[in-house]
Amino acid sequence: MKKVILFTLLALGVWPVFGQQESQKAETTAEIAVMAPPSLLQRLKIAPVASAEIGETLHLPGRVMLNEHRVARVGPSVSGRVTDVTAFVGQNVRQGQHLGTINSTELSIAQAAYLKAKTQMNLRRLAVDRARRLLEADVISRAELHERESELTEVEVELRASADQLAVMGMSEEAIRRLSSSGQIDSVIPVTATLSGTVIEREISIGQIAQPADDLFTVADLSEVWVVAEAPEQQAYLVETGGNAEVQIPALPGQKITGTVIYVADIVNPSTRTVTVRMEVKNPERKIKPEMLATMVIHRPRITSLNIPSKAVVRTGDRDYVFVQDSENQFILTPVSLGPDLGGLRRVIAGLTEGQRIVVDGAFHLNNERIRKELE
Repeated sequence: MKKVILFTLLALGVWPVFGQQESQKAETTAEIAVMAPPSLLQRLKIAPVASAEIGETLHLPGRVMLNEHRVARVGPSVSGRVTDVTAFVGQNVRQGQHLGTINSTELSIAQAAYLKAKTQMNLRRLAVDRARRLLEADVISRAELHERESELTEVEVELRASADQLAVMGMSEEAIRRLSSSGQIDSVIPVTATLSGTVIEREISIGQIAQPADDLFTVADLSEVWVVAEAPEQQAYLVETGGNAEVQIPALPGQKITGTVIYVADIVNPSTRTVTVRMEVKNPERKIKPEMLATMVIHRPRITSLNIPSKAVVRTGDRDYVFVQDSENQFILTPVSLGPDLGGLRRVIAGLTEGQRIVVDGAFHLNNERIRKELE
């Protein structure tokens, strides 16, 4: 009979709406009435929804990391063989300090090209001066003078390019001037610190061939470090850039460490469903070590809002519910929107009003009674 009715509806161009009716029925039954038997009613604790002052505090697990803005990875500016090493792990160095020495044939070739270009420039200048005198004596044409001046300009460009290449290879302006005045090639060039701090890594030994892509030393300024933590996506809204935070480090018990939140990620990590939070911490005594485990504690100002006990909440499916008292022994399972658990309380965002009486203890047993009746 059902097949005949369905065929008739399709023939008339009418589509059945059974699924829509079921959906509407599910929506209208979002609030479910539950009758509590006398034996259960005696076990329930009922209280009105009331406002209270509550402070929100986050405890986020994390670790100490280097401040990446205060880390320098030092390598050679030219390929060559290491002939000397003067810095070691744990040593404090200053910006510009000599860390090692490289002997480079590439540098020798570049210096030779520079000296050759300088010699050619001097010869072209002499040729231009001679051409000017000959032009005044009406021996050559002005076109020939222009040709000599063009040749001088080309050589000057080559000289400047050679000087720039030497600078890229790590030679200072003073060293280039010395080379220009003495004409003596020096293939040895130092590896110098680009940041004042502590050498925390060393990947160099005498005799090895070093390339510009190699990181021979890592220098870090440890007077300031980062603490990086992961905030659950539901609580990320509580963290604001520029806010103050505390750090608890198990390896440094009893020490009060504070800092400033400098970064809150704009995206959620899809693997962990967390948001990265970073804070900056002063470390003048170097007691805080990178890779130490830490807990970031963020305090939010205390606010007055509607709050209910966490025990009053029943989780069904992917939503939170509470039982609102409708009569002496009847309760309505009501969907609510709540904030995170904060010390046994949850802030009411939507779904309840002040003064409504709800089950604050025993909601679990009342929900079991509801499930039992539904199964019957």
